[in-house]
Amino acid sequence: MTARELVEILDGEIISGESRLDEEVQSIGAGDMMSDILALAKPGMVVLTAHTSPQSVRTGMVTELLGLVVVQNKNIPPATIELARQNDFLLIRTKGFMFSTCGKLYTAGFKGIDG
Repeated sequence: MTARELVEILDGEIISGESRLDEEVQSIGAGDMMSDILALAKPGMVVLTAHTSPQSVRTGMVTELLGLVVVQNKNIPPATIELARQNDFLLIRTKGFMFSTCGKLYTAGFKGIDG
């Protein structure tokens, strides 16, 4: 499935990376610690997180993630948004909490890294 479909399922808000919406989501993971994201990350993956610092985008870029979904409608600092926009990095925000957001994506057929 595509990133565009992911956004629709989550009723997400696209913060940056609009040009990447038609790319295929290879897998999905979830984590709030950068060490978890580094350990999980695979190219083409989307990671759900509540972490909003610029470091989350840097970590995503280094690991070639397709993008990040920020859960809980968290406020994303301007520096994080600017970094994502400068690098055409897909950054999405959703109102759902981590558990329910993962459930929606799993039910829709998105696969985790272990599936």
